[in-house]
Amino acid sequence: MGATLVWLRRDLRLSDQPALAAAQERGEPVIPVFIHAPGEEAPWEPGAASNWWLHHSLARLSEALERHGSRLILRQGGSLETLRALVRETGADTVLWNRLYEPAVIGRDADIKKALRSEGLTATSFNAALLHEPWQIATGSGDPYKVFSPFWKACRAKGIDIAPVPAPESFAPPDHWPRSDSLESLGLLPRIRWDDGLAETWTPGEAGAQIRLEHFIETSVRGYGDTRDLPGHHGTSRLSPHLHFGEISPRQIVRALQQAGLSLDAGGAEHFVREVGWREFGHHLLYHFPHTTDAPLNPRFQRFPWRESAADLRAWQRGRTGIPIVDAAMRELWQTGWMHNRSRMIVASLLTKNLRLHWLHGARWFWDTLVDADLASNTLGWQWTAGSGADAAPYFRIFNPVLQGQRFDPDGTYVRRYVPELAKLPNDAIHNPWEKRRNAPTPPDDYPAPIVDLKTSREAALEAFQTLTPGSDQDK
Repeated sequence: MGATLVWLRRDLRLSDQPALAAAQERGEPVIPVFIHAPGEEAPWEPGAASNWWLHHSLARLSEALERHGSRLILRQGGSLETLRALVRETGADTVLWNRLYEPAVIGRDADIKKALRSEGLTATSFNAALLHEPWQIATGSGDPYKVFSPFWKACRAKGIDIAPVPAPESFAPPDHWPRSDSLESLGLLPRIRWDDGLAETWTPGEAGAQIRLEHFIETSVRGYGDTRDLPGHHGTSRLSPHLHFGEISPRQIVRALQQAGLSLDAGGAEHFVREVGWREFGHHLLYHFPHTTDAPLNPRFQRFPWRESAADLRAWQRGRTGIPIVDAAMRELWQTGWMHNRSRMIVASLLTKNLRLHWLHGARWFWDTLVDADLASNTLGWQWTAGSGADAAPYFRIFNPVLQGQRFDPDGTYVRRYVPELAKLPNDAIHNPWEKRRNAPTPPDDYPAPIVDLKTSREAALEAFQTLTPGSDQDK
Protein backbone atom coordinates (compact mmCIF):
# COMPACT_ATOMS: atom_id res chain seq x y z
CA MET A 1 0.00 0.00 0.00
CA GLY A 2 1.29 3.45 -0.89
CA ALA A 3 1.21 6.63 1.15
CA THR A 4 0.33 10.27 0.58
CA LEU A 5 2.74 13.08 1.35
CA VAL A 6 1.05 16.37 2.24
CA TRP A 7 3.54 19.16 1.61
CA LEU A 8 2.70 21.97 4.02
CA ARG A 9 3.84 25.54 3.51
CA ARG A 10 1.67 28.49 4.59
CA ASP A 11 -1.41 26.39 5.29
CA LEU A 12 -0.64 25.47 8.88
CA ARG A 13 -4.05 24.28 10.07
CA LEU A 14 -6.21 21.15 10.12
CA SER A 15 -9.62 22.70 9.44
CA ASP A 16 -10.55 23.81 5.92
CA GLN A 17 -7.30 22.26 4.73
CA PRO A 18 -8.04 20.89 1.24
CA ALA A 19 -4.76 19.00 0.77
CA LEU A 20 -5.05 17.22 4.11
CA ALA A 21 -8.72 16.46 3.50
CA ALA A 22 -7.98 15.03 0.06
CA ALA A 23 -5.15 12.93 1.50
CA GLN A 24 -7.41 11.48 4.17
CA GLU A 25 -10.06 10.61 1.60
CA ARG A 26 -7.57 8.47 -0.33
CA GLY A 27 -7.51 5.93 2.46
CA GLU A 28 -3.71 5.69 2.42
CA PRO A 29 -1.32 6.57 5.24
CA VAL A 30 -0.90 10.34 5.42
CA ILE A 31 2.51 11.89 6.06
CA PRO A 32 2.48 15.67 6.67
CA VAL A 33 5.80 17.30 5.86
CA PHE A 34 7.20 20.82 6.08
CA ILE A 35 10.37 21.60 4.12
CA HIS A 36 12.56 24.53 5.13
CA ALA A 37 14.18 25.56 1.84
CA PRO A 38 16.06 28.86 2.20
CA GLY A 39 16.76 30.56 -1.10
CA GLU A 40 13.78 29.24 -3.01
CA GLU A 41 11.72 32.40 -2.48
CA ALA A 42 14.47 34.87 -3.36
CA PRO A 43 14.60 37.81 -3.50
CA TRP A 44 11.78 38.00 -0.98
CA GLU A 45 12.88 35.44 1.60
CA PRO A 46 10.86 35.53 4.84
CA GLY A 47 12.10 38.10 7.34
CA ALA A 48 13.01 37.74 10.99
CA ALA A 49 9.55 38.44 12.39
CA SER A 50 7.93 36.01 9.93
CA ASN A 51 10.40 33.31 10.86
CA TRP A 52 9.63 33.84 14.55
CA TRP A 53 5.95 33.29 13.82
CA LEU A 54 6.65 30.28 11.61
CA HIS A 55 8.65 28.57 14.36
CA HIS A 56 5.80 28.83 16.85
CA SER A 57 3.13 27.99 14.28
CA LEU A 58 4.95 24.80 13.32
CA ALA A 59 5.20 23.86 17.00
CA ARG A 60 1.44 24.29 17.46
CA LEU A 61 0.66 22.34 14.28
CA SER A 62 2.91 19.50 15.37
CA GLU A 63 1.05 19.26 18.66
CA ALA A 64 -2.32 19.30 16.88
CA LEU A 65 -1.28 16.53 14.50
CA GLU A 66 -0.07 14.38 17.39
CA ARG A 67 -3.49 14.71 19.02
CA HIS A 68 -4.91 13.29 15.77
CA GLY A 69 -2.53 10.34 15.80
CA SER A 70 -0.14 11.84 13.25
CA ARG A 71 3.22 13.61 13.11
CA LEU A 72 4.74 16.59 11.36
CA ILE A 73 7.92 15.65 9.52
CA LEU A 74 10.40 18.52 9.28
CA ARG A 75 13.17 18.53 6.70
CA GLN A 76 15.69 21.02 5.35
CA GLY A 77 16.94 21.27 1.78
CA GLY A 78 15.68 21.77 -1.74
CA SER A 79 11.96 21.12 -2.01
CA LEU A 80 12.03 18.77 -5.01
CA GLU A 81 15.04 16.80 -3.77
CA THR A 82 13.49 16.45 -0.32
CA LEU A 83 10.14 15.30 -1.68
CA ARG A 84 11.91 12.74 -3.85
CA ALA A 85 13.83 11.47 -0.84
CA LEU A 86 10.64 11.16 1.19
CA VAL A 87 8.97 9.27 -1.65
CA ARG A 88 11.84 6.77 -1.64
CA GLU A 89 11.79 6.43 2.15
CA THR A 90 8.03 5.99 2.51
CA GLY A 91 6.89 4.40 -0.73
CA ALA A 92 4.52 7.32 -1.26
CA ASP A 93 2.74 7.44 -4.61
CA THR A 94 1.01 10.80 -4.13
CA VAL A 95 2.13 14.32 -3.17
CA LEU A 96 -0.53 16.93 -2.38
CA TRP A 97 -0.16 20.59 -1.47
CA ASN A 98 -2.03 23.89 -1.36
CA ARG A 99 -1.14 26.66 -3.78
CA LEU A 100 0.86 29.81 -3.12
CA TYR A 101 0.95 32.82 -5.44
CA GLU A 102 4.31 34.56 -5.11
CA PRO A 103 6.15 34.75 -8.46
CA ALA A 104 9.18 32.68 -7.39
CA VAL A 105 6.98 30.04 -5.77
CA ILE A 106 4.63 29.66 -8.74
CA GLY A 107 7.51 28.77 -11.02
CA ARG A 108 9.09 26.41 -8.51
CA ASP A 109 5.83 24.59 -7.81
CA ALA A 110 5.09 24.17 -11.51
CA ASP A 111 8.50 22.58 -12.03
CA ILE A 112 8.00 20.29 -9.04
CA LYS A 113 4.57 19.16 -10.21
CA LYS A 114 5.91 18.42 -13.70
CA ALA A 115 8.90 16.50 -12.33
CA LEU A 116 6.87 14.38 -9.92
CA ARG A 117 4.29 13.49 -12.54
CA SER A 118 7.03 12.53 -14.99
CA GLU A 119 8.20 10.04 -12.37
CA GLY A 120 4.79 8.38 -12.21
CA LEU A 121 3.56 10.09 -9.05
CA THR A 122 0.23 11.77 -8.50
CA ALA A 123 0.92 15.46 -7.79
CA THR A 124 -2.07 17.72 -7.16
CA SER A 125 -2.49 21.20 -5.68
CA PHE A 126 -5.50 22.95 -4.17
CA ASN A 127 -6.79 26.40 -3.21
CA ALA A 128 -6.61 26.91 0.55
CA ALA A 129 -5.67 30.59 0.83
CA LEU A 130 -8.25 32.56 -1.17
CA LEU A 131 -11.95 32.81 -1.77
CA HIS A 132 -11.27 32.68 -5.51
CA GLU A 133 -8.15 31.95 -7.50
CA PRO A 134 -6.55 35.01 -9.16
CA TRP A 135 -7.38 33.70 -12.64
CA GLN A 136 -11.05 33.10 -11.79
CA ILE A 137 -11.92 36.80 -11.53
CA ALA A 138 -11.66 38.87 -14.74
CA THR A 139 -13.21 41.86 -16.45
CA GLY A 140 -15.76 41.46 -19.23
CA SER A 141 -12.90 41.52 -21.73
CA GLY A 142 -11.01 38.84 -19.83
CA ASP A 143 -8.38 41.19 -18.38
CA PRO A 144 -7.28 41.39 -14.75
CA TYR A 145 -8.77 44.11 -12.59
CA LYS A 146 -6.70 47.13 -11.55
CA VAL A 147 -9.36 48.85 -9.43
CA PHE A 148 -10.63 47.35 -6.21
CA SER A 149 -14.35 48.21 -6.26
CA PRO A 150 -15.25 46.42 -9.52
CA PHE A 151 -12.94 43.55 -8.54
CA TRP A 152 -14.73 43.05 -5.24
CA LYS A 153 -18.12 43.39 -6.90
CA ALA A 154 -17.11 40.55 -9.25
CA CYS A 155 -15.98 38.44 -6.29
CA ARG A 156 -19.25 39.02 -4.47
CA ALA A 157 -21.19 38.11 -7.62
CA LYS A 158 -19.24 34.87 -7.91
CA GLY A 159 -19.99 34.11 -4.27
CA ILE A 160 -17.93 34.38 -1.11
CA ASP A 161 -19.96 32.07 1.13
CA ILE A 162 -18.01 28.90 0.45
CA ALA A 163 -18.36 26.04 2.91
CA PRO A 164 -15.13 25.27 4.77
CA VAL A 165 -13.86 21.70 4.73
CA PRO A 166 -14.06 20.09 8.20
CA ALA A 167 -10.89 18.84 9.83
CA PRO A 168 -10.26 15.11 9.51
CA GLU A 169 -10.95 13.27 12.75
CA SER A 170 -7.79 11.19 12.38
CA PHE A 171 -5.12 10.21 9.89
CA ALA A 172 -3.95 6.74 8.95
CA PRO A 173 -0.29 6.51 10.03
CA PRO A 174 2.41 4.81 7.96
CA ASP A 175 4.02 1.57 9.14
CA HIS A 176 7.25 3.47 9.74
CA TRP A 177 7.60 7.21 10.15
CA PRO A 178 10.46 8.83 8.23
CA ARG A 179 13.14 10.77 10.04
CA SER A 180 12.30 14.32 11.11
CA ASP A 181 14.66 17.19 11.82
CA SER A 182 14.12 19.10 15.03
CA LEU A 183 12.27 22.38 14.89
CA GLU A 184 15.20 24.13 16.57
CA SER A 185 17.56 22.92 13.85
CA LEU A 186 15.66 25.02 11.28
CA GLY A 187 17.14 28.14 12.88
CA LEU A 188 13.98 30.22 12.60
CA LEU A 189 14.22 32.04 15.92
CA PRO A 190 16.21 35.30 16.07
CA ARG A 191 19.72 35.17 17.48
CA ILE A 192 19.16 38.35 19.48
CA ARG A 193 16.47 38.83 22.11
CA TRP A 194 14.20 41.35 20.44
CA ASP A 195 11.09 39.16 20.29
CA ASP A 196 9.78 39.46 23.86
CA GLY A 197 7.11 41.87 22.66
CA LEU A 198 6.01 39.38 20.02
CA ALA A 199 5.52 36.65 22.60
CA GLU A 200 3.46 39.01 24.76
CA THR A 201 1.28 40.14 21.87
CA TRP A 202 0.67 37.03 19.77
CA THR A 203 -0.45 33.41 20.01
CA PRO A 204 0.56 31.73 16.74
CA GLY A 205 -1.28 28.63 15.61
CA GLU A 206 -4.72 27.51 14.50
CA ALA A 207 -6.20 27.62 18.01
CA GLY A 208 -4.88 31.15 18.52
CA ALA A 209 -6.46 32.23 15.23
CA GLN A 210 -9.85 30.87 16.23
CA ILE A 211 -9.70 32.55 19.63
CA ARG A 212 -8.80 35.88 18.04
CA LEU A 213 -11.61 35.60 15.49
CA GLU A 214 -14.19 34.70 18.13
CA HIS A 215 -13.07 37.58 20.36
CA PHE A 216 -13.22 40.03 17.46
CA ILE A 217 -16.73 38.94 16.50
CA GLU A 218 -17.90 39.14 20.09
CA THR A 219 -16.37 42.49 20.99
CA SER A 220 -15.47 44.57 17.96
CA VAL A 221 -16.87 43.66 14.56
CA ARG A 222 -20.20 45.47 14.97
CA GLY A 223 -18.43 48.77 15.51
CA TYR A 224 -15.63 48.03 13.06
CA GLY A 225 -16.71 50.71 10.59
CA ASP A 226 -16.27 53.37 13.27
CA THR A 227 -13.23 52.10 15.15
CA ARG A 228 -11.01 50.50 12.50
CA ASP A 229 -9.13 53.77 11.88
CA LEU A 230 -8.25 54.44 15.53
CA PRO A 231 -4.78 53.04 16.24
CA GLY A 232 -5.11 53.61 19.99
CA HIS A 233 -8.26 51.48 20.11
CA HIS A 234 -8.31 47.69 19.79
CA GLY A 235 -10.91 47.75 17.03
CA THR A 236 -9.30 45.59 14.37
CA SER A 237 -9.16 41.81 14.12
CA ARG A 238 -5.37 41.38 13.98
CA LEU A 239 -5.98 38.21 11.99
CA SER A 240 -3.52 39.14 9.25
CA PRO A 241 -0.59 36.99 10.46
CA HIS A 242 -2.92 34.05 11.01
CA LEU A 243 -4.22 34.46 7.47
CA HIS A 244 -0.73 34.75 6.03
CA PHE A 245 0.44 31.52 7.60
CA GLY A 246 -2.78 29.75 6.77
CA GLU A 247 -3.80 29.15 10.37
CA ILE A 248 -7.26 30.31 9.34
CA SER A 249 -8.86 30.72 5.91
CA PRO A 250 -11.01 33.51 4.48
CA ARG A 251 -13.78 30.94 4.01
CA GLN A 252 -13.77 30.27 7.75
CA ILE A 253 -13.94 33.99 8.50
CA VAL A 254 -16.91 34.57 6.21
CA ARG A 255 -18.76 31.56 7.61
CA ALA A 256 -18.08 32.60 11.22
CA LEU A 257 -19.54 36.06 10.58
CA GLN A 258 -22.67 34.53 9.13
CA GLN A 259 -23.01 32.02 11.95
CA ALA A 260 -22.88 34.96 14.36
CA GLY A 261 -25.97 36.35 12.62
CA LEU A 262 -24.14 39.22 10.93
CA SER A 263 -24.99 40.54 7.49
CA LEU A 264 -22.17 40.71 5.00
CA ASP A 265 -23.94 43.58 3.24
CA ALA A 266 -24.21 46.11 6.07
CA GLY A 267 -22.57 47.40 9.21
CA GLY A 268 -19.22 46.48 10.61
CA ALA A 269 -19.21 43.00 9.10
CA GLU A 270 -19.53 44.45 5.60
CA HIS A 271 -16.56 46.78 6.24
CA PHE A 272 -14.53 43.90 7.61
CA VAL A 273 -15.28 41.53 4.73
CA ARG A 274 -14.13 44.26 2.33
CA GLU A 275 -10.75 44.12 4.08
CA VAL A 276 -10.65 40.40 3.33
CA GLY A 277 -11.46 41.49 -0.23
CA TRP A 278 -8.43 43.80 -0.30
CA ARG A 279 -6.28 40.80 0.59
CA GLU A 280 -7.81 38.92 -2.35
CA PHE A 281 -7.16 41.93 -4.59
CA GLY A 282 -3.51 41.99 -3.57
CA HIS A 283 -3.09 38.37 -4.63
CA HIS A 284 -4.96 39.05 -7.87
CA LEU A 285 -2.53 41.85 -8.71
CA LEU A 286 0.56 39.92 -7.69
CA TYR A 287 -0.41 36.97 -9.86
CA HIS A 288 -1.14 39.05 -12.95
CA PHE A 289 1.61 41.65 -12.46
CA PRO A 290 4.47 39.76 -10.76
CA HIS A 291 7.03 42.45 -11.59
CA THR A 292 5.36 44.85 -9.15
CA THR A 293 7.20 43.38 -6.16
CA ASP A 294 10.21 45.41 -7.27
CA ALA A 295 9.00 47.80 -9.99
CA PRO A 296 6.07 50.21 -10.29
CA LEU A 297 2.90 49.06 -12.00
CA ASN A 298 2.63 52.55 -13.48
CA PRO A 299 5.75 52.72 -15.72
CA ARG A 300 5.94 56.53 -15.43
CA PHE A 301 7.28 56.06 -11.90
CA GLN A 302 10.40 54.42 -13.25
CA ARG A 303 11.58 57.99 -13.87
CA PHE A 304 10.51 59.42 -10.53
CA PRO A 305 13.34 61.41 -8.85
CA TRP A 306 13.58 59.60 -5.54
CA ARG A 307 15.96 60.92 -2.90
CA GLU A 308 18.60 58.90 -1.07
CA SER A 309 19.28 59.57 2.59
CA ALA A 310 20.53 56.84 4.88
CA ALA A 311 20.09 59.13 7.89
CA ASP A 312 16.44 59.90 7.12
CA LEU A 313 15.70 56.23 6.47
CA ARG A 314 17.31 55.24 9.74
CA ALA A 315 15.34 57.84 11.68
CA TRP A 316 12.12 56.60 10.08
CA GLN A 317 12.92 52.95 10.82
CA ARG A 318 13.71 53.64 14.46
CA GLY A 319 10.79 55.93 15.22
CA ARG A 320 12.97 59.02 15.63
CA THR A 321 11.47 61.36 13.02
CA GLY A 322 10.25 63.93 15.54
CA ILE A 323 6.69 63.41 14.27
CA PRO A 324 4.81 61.68 17.11
CA ILE A 325 2.21 59.61 15.24
CA VAL A 326 4.89 58.32 12.86
CA ASP A 327 7.29 57.50 15.66
CA ALA A 328 4.55 55.73 17.62
CA ALA A 329 3.72 53.60 14.61
CA MET A 330 7.31 52.65 13.85
CA ARG A 331 7.95 51.74 17.48
CA GLU A 332 4.74 49.71 17.58
CA LEU A 333 6.11 47.78 14.61
CA TRP A 334 9.47 47.15 16.24
CA GLN A 335 7.99 46.15 19.60
CA THR A 336 5.05 44.02 18.44
CA GLY A 337 5.79 42.96 14.86
CA TRP A 338 2.60 44.61 13.69
CA MET A 339 1.27 48.05 12.82
CA HIS A 340 -2.26 49.40 12.66
CA ASN A 341 -3.48 49.86 9.08
CA ARG A 342 -4.13 53.59 9.43
CA SER A 343 -0.63 53.95 10.82
CA ARG A 344 0.80 52.01 7.87
CA MET A 345 -0.65 54.57 5.48
CA ILE A 346 0.65 57.50 7.54
CA VAL A 347 4.23 56.24 7.82
CA ALA A 348 4.30 55.18 4.16
CA SER A 349 3.13 58.61 3.05
CA LEU A 350 5.83 60.32 5.09
CA LEU A 351 8.52 58.05 3.65
CA THR A 352 7.49 58.24 -0.01
CA LYS A 353 6.12 61.78 -0.18
CA ASN A 354 7.70 64.00 2.47
CA LEU A 355 11.05 62.22 2.64
CA ARG A 356 10.70 61.12 -0.99
CA LEU A 357 12.55 57.87 -0.35
CA HIS A 358 11.78 54.93 -2.63
CA TRP A 359 8.82 52.82 -1.56
CA LEU A 360 11.01 49.71 -1.77
CA HIS A 361 12.92 50.94 1.29
CA GLY A 362 9.68 50.82 3.23
CA ALA A 363 8.50 47.56 1.70
CA ARG A 364 11.75 45.83 2.65
CA TRP A 365 11.68 47.16 6.22
CA PHE A 366 8.09 46.02 6.67
CA TRP A 367 9.02 42.68 5.12
CA ASP A 368 11.63 42.04 7.79
CA THR A 369 9.74 43.37 10.81
CA LEU A 370 6.06 42.47 10.28
CA VAL A 371 4.75 39.15 11.55
CA ASP A 372 2.08 39.42 8.84
CA ALA A 373 4.58 40.24 6.07
CA ASP A 374 2.71 39.09 2.97
CA LEU A 375 4.21 39.82 -0.43
CA ALA A 376 0.87 40.51 -2.10
CA SER A 377 -0.46 42.83 0.61
CA ASN A 378 2.90 44.49 1.21
CA THR A 379 3.33 45.27 -2.49
CA LEU A 380 -0.24 46.51 -2.87
CA GLY A 381 -0.01 48.77 0.17
CA TRP A 382 3.29 50.41 -0.64
CA GLN A 383 2.53 50.99 -4.30
CA TRP A 384 -0.90 52.35 -3.35
CA THR A 385 0.59 54.96 -1.05
CA ALA A 386 3.45 55.81 -3.40
CA GLY A 387 0.90 56.44 -6.17
CA SER A 388 2.55 53.98 -8.56
CA GLY A 389 0.29 50.94 -8.25
CA ALA A 390 -3.18 49.71 -9.07
CA ASP A 391 -6.08 51.71 -7.66
CA ALA A 392 -3.38 53.96 -6.24
CA ALA A 393 -3.95 56.99 -4.11
CA PRO A 394 -3.44 60.05 -6.34
CA TYR A 395 0.07 61.31 -5.92
CA PHE A 396 -1.14 64.65 -4.65
CA ARG A 397 -2.86 62.89 -1.74
CA ILE A 398 -0.19 63.40 0.88
CA PHE A 399 -1.12 62.58 4.44
CA ASN A 400 -0.41 65.32 6.95
CA PRO A 401 0.70 63.22 9.94
CA VAL A 402 -0.11 65.95 12.46
CA LEU A 403 -3.70 66.24 11.22
CA GLN A 404 -3.95 62.44 10.97
CA GLY A 405 -2.88 62.13 14.59
CA GLN A 406 -5.29 64.79 15.77
CA ARG A 407 -8.15 63.12 13.91
CA PHE A 408 -7.52 59.44 14.63
CA ASP A 409 -5.69 59.64 17.99
CA PRO A 410 -7.33 62.75 19.45
CA ASP A 411 -6.55 61.96 23.08
CA GLY A 412 -3.01 60.83 22.31
CA THR A 413 -3.52 57.29 23.62
CA TYR A 414 -1.52 55.72 20.82
CA VAL A 415 1.35 58.19 20.98
CA ARG A 416 1.63 57.96 24.76
CA ARG A 417 1.70 54.15 24.56
CA TYR A 418 4.68 53.99 22.20
CA VAL A 419 6.40 57.38 22.69
CA PRO A 420 6.38 57.57 26.48
CA GLU A 421 8.75 60.54 26.55
CA LEU A 422 5.78 62.63 25.35
CA ALA A 423 3.30 61.16 27.81
CA LYS A 424 3.07 64.28 29.96
CA LEU A 425 2.19 66.62 27.11
CA PRO A 426 -1.44 67.79 26.91
CA ASN A 427 -3.69 66.50 24.15
CA ASP A 428 -3.50 69.74 22.17
CA ALA A 429 0.30 69.51 22.00
CA ILE A 430 1.05 65.82 21.74
CA HIS A 431 0.79 65.54 17.95
CA ASN A 432 2.82 68.67 17.25
CA PRO A 433 4.99 69.26 20.29
CA TRP A 434 7.28 71.65 18.41
CA GLU A 435 4.56 74.13 17.49
CA LYS A 436 4.99 77.38 19.38
CA ARG A 437 2.09 78.05 21.72
CA ARG A 438 1.62 80.49 24.55
CA ASN A 439 2.40 78.81 27.86
CA ALA A 440 2.72 75.42 26.08
CA PRO A 441 5.11 72.88 27.58
CA THR A 442 8.17 72.08 25.49
CA PRO A 443 8.96 68.53 24.41
CA PRO A 444 11.61 66.73 26.42
CA ASP A 445 15.26 66.98 25.44
CA ASP A 446 15.42 63.30 24.45
CA TYR A 447 12.76 63.69 21.75
CA PRO A 448 14.10 64.83 18.36
CA ALA A 449 12.99 67.80 16.31
CA PRO A 450 11.20 66.89 13.06
CA ILE A 451 13.59 65.65 10.39
CA VAL A 452 11.51 67.25 7.65
CA ASP A 453 9.28 70.30 7.21
CA LEU A 454 5.88 68.94 6.23
CA LYS A 455 4.80 71.94 4.16
CA THR A 456 7.93 72.44 2.09
CA SER A 457 8.49 68.72 1.60
CA ARG A 458 4.94 68.33 0.34
CA GLU A 459 5.54 71.06 -2.21
CA ALA A 460 8.81 69.41 -3.27
CA ALA A 461 7.05 66.07 -3.74
CA LEU A 462 4.40 67.63 -5.97
CA GLU A 463 7.11 69.34 -8.03
CA ALA A 464 8.91 66.01 -8.41
CA PHE A 465 5.71 64.36 -9.60
CA GLN A 466 5.19 67.05 -12.20
CA THR A 467 8.52 66.12 -13.80
CA LEU A 468 6.94 62.84 -14.93
CA THR A 469 4.06 64.33 -16.89
CA PRO A 470 4.06 68.13 -16.72
CA GLY A 471 0.57 69.47 -16.31
CA SER A 472 -1.02 66.03 -16.20
CA ASP A 473 -4.11 65.55 -14.14
CA GLN A 474 -4.83 61.96 -15.14
CA ASP A 475 -4.14 60.69 -11.62
CA LYS A 476 -6.88 62.86 -10.13
